[in-house]
Formats: sequence, C-alpha cells, structure tokens
Amino acid sequence: MHDNVIDRSKDITLLEMLDRVLTKGVILTGDIVISVADIDLVYLGVKLMLSSVETMEQIKSGKIIKE
Repeated sequence: MHDNVIDRSKDITLLEMLDRVLTKGVILTGDIVISVADIDLVYLGVKLMLSSVETMEQIKSGKIIKE
C-alpha cells in the first residue's frame, strides 16, 4: 500500500487528518454553475490549496517533502 493512502480499516482522528493536511498539503478543485431554466448564467472554477506556511515554502523552494 502507498504511504499517502489512508488505510480505511484504521480509525483516524480529526487531529491526525489535520496534521497530515498541513504537513503534506491538499488541493481541492471544483466547478460551480448557476443556471436558470437550463440556461447557464454564471460559471465559477475553484482551485484551493490548503497547507502550512512551512510546507508552502518547501514546495516553493523545490525541496522534497518527506514524511
């Protein structure tokens, strides 16, 4: 099993998940479309990256993040 895959049979706490997100970072993407009568009026593409400042600085400098 890969290191970055969470074992579903293992219970994980919210604190462990938050620590993993801040240590490794996570990217969320999505699309929002507002329409009326099947006519698309507004399209919004969303990309969100969540991580700690230290992780962002390591990514920016090109350093490899190790667990």
